[in-house]
Amino acid sequence: MRESLPEDEIVARVEAALYSAGRPLSVDELIRASGTNSKEKTLRIVNDLVKKTKGVFKAIEIVQLEDGTYVFQLKPAYTPLIRRFAQHPLVPAATLKTLTYIAYEQPVTSKRLVQIRGSQVYQHVKELEQMQFIEHESLGRLKVYRTTKKFQEYFGITDINSMKSKLVAEANKNPKPAAPAEKTPAG
Repeated sequence: MRESLPEDEIVARVEAALYSAGRPLSVDELIRASGTNSKEKTLRIVNDLVKKTKGVFKAIEIVQLEDGTYVFQLKPAYTPLIRRFAQHPLVPAATLKTLTYIAYEQPVTSKRLVQIRGSQVYQHVKELEQMQFIEHESLGRLKVYRTTKKFQEYFGITDINSMKSKLVAEANKNPKPAAPAEKTPAG
């Protein structure tokens, strides 16, 4: 039987999960993050954190959403104010597209990346390697790219194959709109 964690450690783990997730977390995810197997204890801690944030912070909050998940977020009233500060994402959009392609197609060669993403891919790859989201293996003059453990941890991916299936399902759910039909002169 494993030894129980101190209460302060459990609170810290739940705080860390809510803060770093960047998305709503289910009660089951919070239980796993807490290091306990107790739903009651985890919910008590989350509810205490909700009360603490209301008393301490003015612009951020922890709230329970309608689906039962919890999220650490900016209060909606402050969204217009901070919008100008939040315009610079960690990964620029074009680089993120390259990362998505690498994640989906991995392992993928540098030659294929250039064919699909163009010559700007060299800068993207450099940035992604600096962030430690991708790594490469040299096969002669050819480089083969794949994502790293840090990539999986940062984006909350536990299984690459499952991620690929979700990407395909999402792409099929949101097909590109059809091109408008050409108008022919009436005769």
